[in-house]
Amino acid sequence: MGWNDDVIEKFRSSKGTENYWGPKLIILHSIGAKSGETHLNPVVGFRNANGWRVVASKGGTPENPAWYHNLRANPSFDIEALVDGEVVTVPVTATEIPADQWHEAYNAIVAEESQFGDYLEKTDRRIPVLQLTPRTD
Repeated sequence: MGWNDDVIEKFRSSKGTENYWGPKLIILHSIGAKSGETHLNPVVGFRNANGWRVVASKGGTPENPAWYHNLRANPSFDIEALVDGEVVTVPVTATEIPADQWHEAYNAIVAEESQFGDYLEKTDRRIPVLQLTPRTD
């Protein structure tokens, strides 16, 4: 079992309590841009009035994570998230925070989880922030 599989299993079995990020962890069910296959990606989800925000930081590496490209190509997908003490599946639509709103969005994330500020020092790219808005199908 790989690291992601272990994180996902612990998240599901503990109802979001036994992992490094605790209740902030969400699981993206991203749809491959090229393959069309569903990929499970555990990431930190920052709750806000419109759903969740996720950061395509990849630890501050020079390139965006693969899931970022998948969300751009296929912005409608599901997430698993801890809601009212239960892990639930939520259909969402991803939209990238535009450049003129990026600083405010990223600063709010750094205020909540300071290590995201460190990622900016490791790369020259503007690390994308995406809003995941629940949808009704």
